Amino acid sequence: MEQINRVKSISVWIFIIPFVAVNACLILITQFHELFPNQQDIIHNTFPYFDGGASISRTARPYPSWLIFKPAMFLTSYILVKYWIYNKQIIDFFDPNNKYTKKILFFGIASAVALTVHSIFLGIKFDNDIYKLFRRVVMLAFIIFEIVAQAYLVKTLYSFKNKLNKYINILFLKLKLLLVGTLIIVAIISIPLISLPGDYVLGFNVKFFKHALEWDYFIGVISFYLLTFLMWKKKN
Repeated sequence: MEQINRVKSISVWIFIIPFVAVNACLILITQFHELFPNQQDIIHNTFPYFDGGASISRTARPYPSWLIFKPAMFLTSYILVKYWIYNKQIIDFFDPNNKYTKKILFFGIASAVALTVHSIFLGIKFDNDIYKLFRRVVMLAFIIFEIVAQAYLVKTLYSFKNKLNKYINILFLKLKLLLVGTLIIVAIISIPLISLPGDYVLGFNVKFFKHALEWDYFIGVISFYLLTFLMWKKKN
């Protein structure tokens, strides 16, 4: 069916676009300091996937980084909406009465909306506790909605995997199941930590840990879509 080809073709872009955008912002702010009008924005000698030297928002919100980040996230959000709609159509074809279809569509589109809202407000400075809380809530909402949608989708596809034998590589479906399970466990453990204001928890400075976790978790979340691309077989 045509929806399979559409999901396969757009899923790889949901991986590539944010991956390139986020790392382009990182390279820009660490290597091309002369492009930043405010030299207080520049960052030296960090690879945040390991050392947590900066958060993703720290690299993406200054000018000109946001010129890359915001359009990329808006485009990703749009493609995400199409992705979840196509997946609903695939599920309706193979299992019309599946009880999770509406939940998959709701949480999938909600994650795209949360990503859009987060991108709109990124870089807007407003010294207000309610505003700061709002930004944290939106970011947490994106993570929760995205993981819930991914979990429901994998569970649903796995429930009728026998019908998908000629359409998918079952190995990658199992890898998606493993990935989502890992993301859920990490989220349950870390969300209480990263949602707390400030950099100290029980007297320990967790700032760099939180930053490194953010970068690595980001890779985990978008890898789901790379596995989607590898899982579906192209149909003629």
